[in-house]
Amino acid sequence: MISFARRRRSIHKPHLPEGVRIYAISDIHGCAHLLQPMLRVIDADVARSRPCYAIEVFMGDYIDRGPDTRATLDILVERSRRGNAVFLKGNHEAFLVSVFEDPSLFEDWIAVGGTQTLMSYGLAPPDLKRDEPTSILRDLIRAMPTEHLEFLDNLRLSFTCGDFFFVHAGVRPGVALSEQQENDLLWIRKEFLESKKHFGKYVVHGHTPVRSADVRNNRANIDTGAYVTGNLTLMSIQGSSMLAV
Repeated sequence: MISFARRRRSIHKPHLPEGVRIYAISDIHGCAHLLQPMLRVIDADVARSRPCYAIEVFMGDYIDRGPDTRATLDILVERSRRGNAVFLKGNHEAFLVSVFEDPSLFEDWIAVGGTQTLMSYGLAPPDLKRDEPTSILRDLIRAMPTEHLEFLDNLRLSFTCGDFFFVHAGVRPGVALSEQQENDLLWIRKEFLESKKHFGKYVVHGHTPVRSADVRNNRANIDTGAYVTGNLTLMSIQGSSMLAV
């Protein structure tokens, strides 16, 4: 089961409040078959160690690319009923909402994994030369359970606990966390990833796939490209100790 290992010594040594344990997962991308085992790991660890406060933080990109968006959202909606989970918005969730509002973006969505989402709700792969995007999107909305649409509408942009700041993509260096723009929180890459600055909190994020969890002095990236690699990473944090499994 999960055992905590002390992180390498760094300039900034972030801490969670006493008694709090956080379990963080990012970029599931429709891989319900990988999500379920990780949730079992969390449940077993909570049952064994009985932390005072166990918080689950899911950091966006639940949909697209992978084989089963519908099952993934079913699992997460059910998980939300426990009351100790935080669900953040990813760029894929934001983009799907934009497509619903502006069907001219439909082909762009298909190019980033939208076909897999359609198929998970029982719809056929689209023929971009013949099918009408508005009609397909209308069928998708009809096929999606109300709980799924409400889930997508209620996603948060970030979550802070102790010295940790959880977000999908990252933050813009030099801008206070309270003043970050949604576009950066969901999409930023180069400026954030190349920065060695301290961001005010220790940032835990996903969005940019890495081979294994990338833990640095100012941030930790836990997007390990689940839909391609079959590796969905779970990061557990307690006190100042972090472990990715």
